[in-house]
This record gives sequence, structure tokens and C-alpha cells, in this order.
Amino acid sequence: MDKFVVNIIHRPEMVPEYSATVTGHGKEEDIGDKKLLTESLDIFKTQQRLAHENGLKVTIQMTYAALFNAEAVEIAKADHEKYGDEIALSLLGLPCEQFREKYKTKDFCIWMFSMEDKKAIVDDVFGKFYETFGFYPESTGSYYMDADLTNYIKEKYPTVKCAVATCWEEGPKAYHTCNNSWYTLFDGGPWAPWIPSKQNTHAPAANEAEDSGIVAIPHLSRDLIACYDGNGSNFGTHPQNVLRGMIYDSKTWEYPYLYNLIDQYRDLAKYNNGYAYNMMFVGPGWMNKMGRWEAPYELLEKSYSDGCKYYGQLKKEGKLIDMTMAEFADYYRQKKTYTEPECALWRDILYGSDKQVFWYTDPFMRVCVNMDQGGAIVDLRPYAAKLEWPVGIGTKHVQDASYPFLIQEKYRAGYFTHYAGEGTVRSAKLCHNGEEVDLCLCRTKAHFSQEGNTRILTLDPVEIKFADLTVKLQTKEYFEEGSSAIKIERTVLEMSDPTAEVELNEYMVACYGTTEYSEDMTGITLKCEGKDEKTINYEYRCREEAVMGADAVSAVVPAIETKVSMVADREAEGYIKEGYAFSPMFILGYKTKLNDKGGFATWLKLEKAN
Repeated sequence: MDKFVVNIIHRPEMVPEYSATVTGHGKEEDIGDKKLLTESLDIFKTQQRLAHENGLKVTIQMTYAALFNAEAVEIAKADHEKYGDEIALSLLGLPCEQFREKYKTKDFCIWMFSMEDKKAIVDDVFGKFYETFGFYPESTGSYYMDADLTNYIKEKYPTVKCAVATCWEEGPKAYHTCNNSWYTLFDGGPWAPWIPSKQNTHAPAANEAEDSGIVAIPHLSRDLIACYDGNGSNFGTHPQNVLRGMIYDSKTWEYPYLYNLIDQYRDLAKYNNGYAYNMMFVGPGWMNKMGRWEAPYELLEKSYSDGCKYYGQLKKEGKLIDMTMAEFADYYRQKKTYTEPECALWRDILYGSDKQVFWYTDPFMRVCVNMDQGGAIVDLRPYAAKLEWPVGIGTKHVQDASYPFLIQEKYRAGYFTHYAGEGTVRSAKLCHNGEEVDLCLCRTKAHFSQEGNTRILTLDPVEIKFADLTVKLQTKEYFEEGSSAIKIERTVLEMSDPTAEVELNEYMVACYGTTEYSEDMTGITLKCEGKDEKTINYEYRCREEAVMGADAVSAVVPAIETKVSMVADREAEGYIKEGYAFSPMFILGYKTKLNDKGGFATWLKLEKAN
């Protein structure tokens, strides 16, 4: 039977994010305010009660501030004994009088501190935890944990086996919807549990040598379309996310979207060998007595109660297994291999559209395929590079922890752009008698299957109409486990004129970066590889080269230590194109002729470039 696993995680923050200013009603900040501490503890007790009433185990992630609160400590000990809750340690919730006094800062995001301070803070927090409970935790977490931080924790505190390690797509989109004030940029990671590599938290380990020693889980389970297209903070299986997104009936206080979202996560077992995962990670600030997100406390409390009831009902029906984080880490390591991918064929359940995307991640890549754009690749992160990317004060990346992209339609235009230049996308064009049609304009649907270690997307055929010819074309996309390549196969099923011929142009428009703003493309080398080799060293000069029968067309991007290439299944014209300052992209592609019933396949490959 399929397994749907849930982690319920509570953190007793004594000074919840946002709450100090809301509760304080404009008074001068006092993070030792007794009223605030009492309210936070009351809300934590309520959250614990609601989970336990519904038969759910909880992972209690004690914050640094909570370790100084005798009542919070006693609750954790009692619920551990009575309900089997795990007592864990969060690196969120650092701000308290003791922390401010020692570190003289208002910073609270552990990954943003200098490495020296990270180590000191970790030792402080883990030491206080041990002093309080007499053992070290098996689980920890934050919104993001960089690789250097994780490696230090695992080396110094080897009991840790599980961590909340990233927020899915918490990048520029979320930053903009927080009035450009929330400097947490970590796009580009997995949306479901993974084993992070020692080199980069976002990039899964490919083998034991790369294994950081922990199982990572995301901070909240997000809607894989709504969150990607918009602000992820409004679309998650945390009930208050749904309230923040105003996705409920204001008269009846009902929120079917929340249950549909949980159910769609259950559905992912179809694509992952019978396993699906979900998590709910809650601090007391979400249930402030003053209300939040234009919702009164009563609705906040009801939504959390209803969320727990839904999980509890699924458990009673034998459709859900609740685990602590440490239990889950053990289960995950038994269940998954290093190279086994995580797949999600996801449909829109919020806006009523027919939109469907496919997400795929493994140790070599993270990919998004958009069926509304004919199966085009619209997001591509080259994990094969295992890019070392130190984060925090004293590094090149104080706030930006995102894993860089080669393709990203939201930040680099994608197919649909006001200008005739092309944004980043991997697609194909059909040309006939001077007419050209891009498959990005051909909406379709995908069907998932698996043959051995290869996951296959079979797209519904699309009909392309030229002035004097109609072509029925089918696309299949193959993700072979461990190969670091995607095979894309096009087949002509039918032509209105069986003697006709069309040109197929398989192309990839790419660049690199983590935000909307262009990086320096100088240093990129484009090549047509083969007997007749052509090279372009990127200088924004709009140059092109082509080679008939090219073995490969490639780009080496030194800034992200990545080589990306395309190869074809038969002799065809390979080409490369350099962009220009107004459109700072590069293009790799192959052109060939197709007849009725003809086919053509290309592979997109990713490698580390030293």
C-alpha cells in the first residue's frame, strides 16, 4: 500500500516572529515582555493539544529562547513521555534577552551570520539544550541551512540525523511580496525530502562520499504551481498559509483548497514508488490573539484545528503515517537510494485552469516541464556542478543562498516576452515554407510512466497548422536515473501531405543567475564539437556558428562550474549563438528535416566544469 508520511513540527518560540510588534501596539520593543511570553506559551499548548487530540505525534523544535523557559521545557518533557513527541532543537527563534546581550545584533537567520558566529551560536544553543535535557537532539532546522553550517553540526553533534533545511522557492518572488524587505533568497532547492550534499545544501548527494549525514526536509509543503508562479508564502499545507493567501470562504470559514493541496501531495505516491510526504511546521506567532492576515484568532485556531483533524482522520483510515523527524530520517534512508529521483506531475487546483507541470529532481538536476508550453523546460538547475556557495557575513553571498539556474522563466522571460528576443527556455520549432511555429504555443497534457530506472513523460500529440500543411507531432521526455541527461524525442504521427518535409529546430536558450538581474556572461565558451569544431568566447557580439554533423553543441559557464550540452541521435546541423547586452543569453541547438512518421531525439546533458 502507498505510504503517505507526515511530519507535524511545533516550535515554542517565546518571541515569535512578527508577534512582538503586533502585540506591543506600537510600544517600544521589549522582547522580555511577560505578556508576550505567556501568550506564546498558551498558543504552543493549544497547538500541542490539537495535534494530540487527533492522535498525531509532534516534533517539538525547542528554540534558544524556549530553553530558558522552565514551563516550555516541562511541557516538552511531559509530551515526550506521554505521546512519544520528539524533543528537537530549532535554530529559529534565536532572539531573546540572553542572545541579544551576548551577540549584540538583531540578526536571527543562522545562515546569514559569519562562519565564526555560526559555530559559536550552534555551540551555545546545542550546549544549552544538553544542559536542559541531558542529551543532544536528533533533529534541528531553520528556514535554510547552508552546507558549511550543516557540516559543522554533523561533525560536532553526530546525533543529528534530520533538519529543516530550505524553504521551497523562497527567492525574489517572495522578497517582492514582502515589500522588498525580507532578505531570504533560497530558490532552487527540492520541494520534498532529500539527502543534501556536503558541497551544497540544495544539491542532493549522488553517493556516500557526498552525503552530509542528514536527511533534509523542506520548510512547509508548497503548491508546486501557485508557489512557483507567485508568492510561496500564500500556498502551503500550513493552514495559516492558506489564510494569508485569502483562499477561504469569508462567510463559512471553510477552505477546501487546504484539503485539496494535502490530497495532491498524497497523490505524489504514484510517481515515487508508493511514497509521498507532507509537513506542517508551526510557531506560535501564526495564532496571535490579535489575529493575523485579516483573520481573527478564532479563524486562525479553527483552521489549525481542522488541519489536524484532517490528518488525524487520514491516520484513522490507515491512509497516513505520522512520524517524528528522527523517525522519518531513518525511514527515508531505508526507502530511497541516492540516485532515486523525486517526481511530481502537478495540476492546478487553485485557479481552475488546466495547467499541468512536471517537477523532477535528482543529484544532477532540478527540472520543471510546463505542459501549457508544449512540454518546454522552464526551470533548470545544474546540481551536477555541486556548486560550493558559502553564505553569510564575510562571504560573497550574504543573503543569496539560491542555487543558480540555467533556465528560469520567471526571472529571465521564458518564451512569452514583449520583445522579439527569446527568454530562457528549452523547446523546439517547426518550420515550413517560411512559416515557423514554436511548441511553446501548443498546450498539451502529460502522462507519467516508469520503465526500469527511467521516468517517462508522454505528451498528448499537438496539431500544428501551416498555410498548406497540418502536422501531428508527439513529444516524449525521458529522465534516466543517474544519467544527468534528459532525452527529448519528437515523432511525426501524421501529415496532411505524406510527401511533405518540415524542419525541426531543437533549441535551448540559457544564461545563469539567481535573480532577475543579468550576470556577467564574459568567460562563457560556446562550442560546436566534432571533426569541424567552432568556438565562440562570449563577448556580447551576437555571433553564430554551425557545424553539420556536430557531435555536440555545448556551453561552459565557469561562474557556476557547469557544462551544458546537447547531442543528437543522428547526424544533424548543430549550432551555437551568442547573445548581446540587451538580450544576454546563449543558444544551443540542432536542426534537421522530418518526414511523415519520422522522428528525432536529442539529449540535454549537465556536467561539472572544473
